[in-house]
Amino acid sequence: MATIRICVIHGPNLNLLGMREPETYGPQTLDEINQALQELATKEDLELRLTQSNSEGALIDAVQAAHDWADGIVINPGGYTHTSIALRDAIAAVRLPTVEVHVSNIYAREEFRHHSYISPVAVGQIAGMGPYSYILALLAVKNIVSASRH
Repeated sequence: MATIRICVIHGPNLNLLGMREPETYGPQTLDEINQALQELATKEDLELRLTQSNSEGALIDAVQAAHDWADGIVINPGGYTHTSIALRDAIAAVRLPTVEVHVSNIYAREEFRHHSYISPVAVGQIAGMGPYSYILALLAVKNIVSASRH
């Protein structure tokens, strides 16, 4: 079976993980999360492309670029979850299985965080499991893509 390719997209302020509100997001840095994802990818025969941007346009570009390369997407849209119709439209347009990730439980936080523009175009959402949310999302995309190949 061919290697499954997954684009992992980290949104705004995730470059500050480890120092940003550690009581909410934990002590793990984005580099540490990416390293754990790469280690899992090696074990699971996955190929990853990892990107982070604070810019909405760059995130949209990453989603669109995934169309020509990836079998699926893991995305933590950060604050754009609650504001970006354009990012939602890009995910809908590329038609790749996409899992939305949040390190914190967005439903246990401020009311404005309870609405996601991304969820309706994602195959699922994993929130509140800390950095492990990314591991679960990566495995979910792998399983979805594998099932579609049979």
